Amino acid sequence: MDSFTLVRRIAAARDGIVTLAQARAAGLTVHEVQRLCRSGRWRSLARGSYLVDADLREDVSRRARIRAAVASFGPAAVAVLQTSAELHGIAGLPASGQIHVSVPGPLARPARAAHPDVVVHQLTIPPEQIVVVHGIATAGPLRTVADLVLREERYPAVCVLDSTLNRGLIRQEELLAVPRLIRGRRGAVAARGYLTEADGRAQSPLETRTRLRCVDGKVPPDTLQLEVRDHDGYLLGIGDLGWRGPKVIAEADGREAHDTPSAAFADRRRQNRLVNAGWTVLRFTWADTLRPDYIPWTVRQAIAASRSIRRS
Repeated sequence: MDSFTLVRRIAAARDGIVTLAQARAAGLTVHEVQRLCRSGRWRSLARGSYLVDADLREDVSRRARIRAAVASFGPAAVAVLQTSAELHGIAGLPASGQIHVSVPGPLARPARAAHPDVVVHQLTIPPEQIVVVHGIATAGPLRTVADLVLREERYPAVCVLDSTLNRGLIRQEELLAVPRLIRGRRGAVAARGYLTEADGRAQSPLETRTRLRCVDGKVPPDTLQLEVRDHDGYLLGIGDLGWRGPKVIAEADGREAHDTPSAAFADRRRQNRLVNAGWTVLRFTWADTLRPDYIPWTVRQAIAASRSIRRS
């Protein structure tokens, strides 16, 4: 197998990325790598990290950029914070083009001006708190959550906690270890409060934000993922948030889950079944969560209307 074929095989398993060390181990010289970059066939994404066959690719994947950035800081580098959450598939944080990398001790250095999207940290992460995700050294889910709840405000912090639990990346009882991980660090007092609000039943950040608005508005839901059944036990529908007494359900309508025609039709059929069974169904969007008063006011009105009907 010639050197170019071997390099392509390595790159195929690494989002199209090879390091200079891998290229040289495959038999290419530094001069050949430089020539490939000058010709446009390869592209340097970070120091010592290259996109192979760049001229045949329409764009560069986000994971390829992360892989190249982490590799450029050497074998001790670890993806952390928002970037670690992104690799694990943890939802709840605003999208960002930044790549967060931690390099220990004296190896830490500012990102070069050529790569302003890389943010270098100097976190002390024991080996047992590091995992490999898609071949990239990454802070483990529990360590990622611990670091993020210290830095994020309440809503995104609780969204991160809910998402991590919902995806099964950590168990509820594992959250008991977080206070120990954050003890004595800035933001620890507020973060311990966020931990008490975590609920893995929330299936999206929108559901989490809707719940928190209700809690802040003094109308917390009785339960999440409320199953509504008829007298024969037939499942009529599942509500994101539920108030059993007044028979009120709140649905968090995110684009991804509800924007397709089939999803819209299913939503309508389910809502009709619930309404016919005597339930009030409220629907909230992301924009609704940006107003502190709107969601709790709407829920309170629905509860009051339901109780009025029952009294009459």
